[in-house]
Amino acid sequence: MPENAQPTDGFALFSDRSVVAMRVNGDLKDLATTVTKTDEVEPVTIDSEDGLAILRHSTAHVLAQAVQRINPQANLGIGPPITDGFYYDFGVETPFTPEDIKAISKEMQRIVREGQRFVRRVVTDDEARAELANEPFKLELIGLKGGSKEAAEGASVEVGAGELTIYDNTTKDGEVVWKDLCRGPHLPSTRMIGNGWDLTRIAAAYWRGSEKNPQLQRIYGTAWPTKEELRAYQHRLEEAAKRDHRRLGKELDLFSFPEEIGSGLSVWHPRGGMIRGEMEQHARKRHIEGGYTYVYTPHISKEDLFLTSNHLVTYKEGMFPPIVMDEERDENGEITKQGQDYYLKPMNCPMHILIYKERARSYRDLPLRFAENGTVYRNELSGALHGLTRVRGFTQDDSHLFVTPDQLEDEVAKVLEFILSMLRDFGLTEFELELSMKDDEKSKWIGSDEFWESSTDALRRVAVASGLKLTEVPGEAAFYGPKIDLKTRDAIGRTWQLSTVQVDPNLPERFDLEFMDKDGQKKRPIMIHRALFGSIERFFAILLEHYAGDFPVWLSPVQVVGIPVADDFADYLGEVITTLRDGGVRAELDVSDDRMQKKIRTHTTGKVPLILIAGEKDRDAGTVSFRFRDGTQENGVPIADAVARIRTAIDTHALVHTVEDLA
Repeated sequence: MPENAQPTDGFALFSDRSVVAMRVNGDLKDLATTVTKTDEVEPVTIDSEDGLAILRHSTAHVLAQAVQRINPQANLGIGPPITDGFYYDFGVETPFTPEDIKAISKEMQRIVREGQRFVRRVVTDDEARAELANEPFKLELIGLKGGSKEAAEGASVEVGAGELTIYDNTTKDGEVVWKDLCRGPHLPSTRMIGNGWDLTRIAAAYWRGSEKNPQLQRIYGTAWPTKEELRAYQHRLEEAAKRDHRRLGKELDLFSFPEEIGSGLSVWHPRGGMIRGEMEQHARKRHIEGGYTYVYTPHISKEDLFLTSNHLVTYKEGMFPPIVMDEERDENGEITKQGQDYYLKPMNCPMHILIYKERARSYRDLPLRFAENGTVYRNELSGALHGLTRVRGFTQDDSHLFVTPDQLEDEVAKVLEFILSMLRDFGLTEFELELSMKDDEKSKWIGSDEFWESSTDALRRVAVASGLKLTEVPGEAAFYGPKIDLKTRDAIGRTWQLSTVQVDPNLPERFDLEFMDKDGQKKRPIMIHRALFGSIERFFAILLEHYAGDFPVWLSPVQVVGIPVADDFADYLGEVITTLRDGGVRAELDVSDDRMQKKIRTHTTGKVPLILIAGEKDRDAGTVSFRFRDGTQENGVPIADAVARIRTAIDTHALVHTVEDLA
């Protein structure tokens, strides 16, 4: 802001129509906010991360207004922006139908064209209650304002610890035509929403995420600065639907979720198990080479372990109910010995800690690196379950490292390098990092300022040295220490969070872990939690969608299928397939009664990367012909050369679609 400027607002400061809000001294504000020459003011454009969130939240308000225009009895829940869109929850007597959505969309178009203004107004709690007396869910949020826990998922867009505000939607004449409890900011006008939005689906959602509360109707939507960006997003959704791991898992016979077992609990079929086995074996080999030792722990433990670790305090809602064991009764059914509560483990770390504690440790033992493919269990809500990406039982490729304080930075650097190298082995190449730190809220964090400063600086130096894009996020650290999260981008541009490197001095303190240092003094080690894939199930789903089922040869459940031109050549081609099998290749010979072209279609649809064909010319010349995923062929390849090229494709983790891909 110019030094001599008088108090003004964002409309006067920014003439660029792409500016939809501003940051004033670091806080997001409406353009109508008055600023002075002492304020630091930055524009927020509609295509920025903040600008998109404001666009989407403003569109959510228009959605809610349209619903109440059509059905004035509908009660308002919450309507936050989310990744790539927004939603709004409504209390209505009957669920929304597709016909309702069409009518709501038309009403939204009218509101957008009306050019209503979003006008911010500060209110007291009592004023808000009076104005929103007919909105029971809003009244509940007002009552929870400033509480220690978030009032509901997404409720931060409406209430916080500060002042309450209502946004009025006003006509050009200043008439208030609708209002909503909201913290803002918003677009200056509904007209700025334009035509780059759409309503996408209907769902049911429990109020404040609890099954004990009323079930509301949720309408999802998306909003973008332009119609072209909306269409590009819709195209990405279409591509994502084609790649949906749940559909591919069924089509390729990889895994399933039998109702007889229960929601969120998967079984792996032979072909899916083949891929998973390759993943686990490769990871195991790399871990052992990297100085990790594999350990094994049970699926269940007495409650005392999780009381000591504090999981039964901080994570109890995410744990399955207890199983009472060891209870004894007499012949009359009277209890003679009280039972104990056992829990399915939600985390592997407490058990790894007990392995550390089994004997005295010296500085010479550290760093100590434990690894385990440990199955854990989380009591996820049924509505949150989603294929293999959100399940109730899953296997973490979990590692816990115990280090001295002066080993921390070097070990984190090795961990990050190891993670990146491993993910590249699976064909992922685009990465960025997020450093979660503490903020200025003193009561939330434990540990000394010196520890937080030194450990955060260590993680920051490692992240910067990696050369990857780094985003620092104050306030998102665990209460006991900072962490680095690694995100990757898949083949259609979606971002997935994968690996986490978490610094933890808390559990070593809770379990009284020690090591004897060089000076003969007992000291406390620092723990590093490290999940490379996150969970094997989720990582498998990400890879399945990334490759759309067309895996690199090394991961394909069937790597080669032989198809003879006629029965006369089955024995000849069968010898080639046997040679491949003897060399460790997963190869099959198709001697079914189907015609050759149908066999080719069947195995191409089944995502087999390499098809070998042999006829009279091949038999006479001692050759085979390759058919590739793109439909092209390479004929007359000598058998020894073909076997060597297939072996090389497997060993180099090659992704083979065309003849050029098969070196």
